[in-house]
Amino acid sequence: MCADRQTKMARTRALLTERDRELLSEEDGSNRRYQAISEIRSRITEELSTDVEVLEENHPQLLEELREIVCEDD
Repeated sequence: MCADRQTKMARTRALLTERDRELLSEEDGSNRRYQAISEIRSRITEELSTDVEVLEENHPQLLEELREIVCEDD
């Protein structure tokens, strides 16, 4: 197996899957796009808040790194 393929297989997603990214970039209002938006919203409101709690309790440094990226001033 080539190294590039191994790298891609080992890489995990953060918040969005590759398919989510594709659907969000579409300009039409397809039903699948709206479903993806709903799923992403659920990840943000349910899963992400749980992950933040786990990081806060078990690895505050990782939580700080997350905040630096997400809360970066524009």
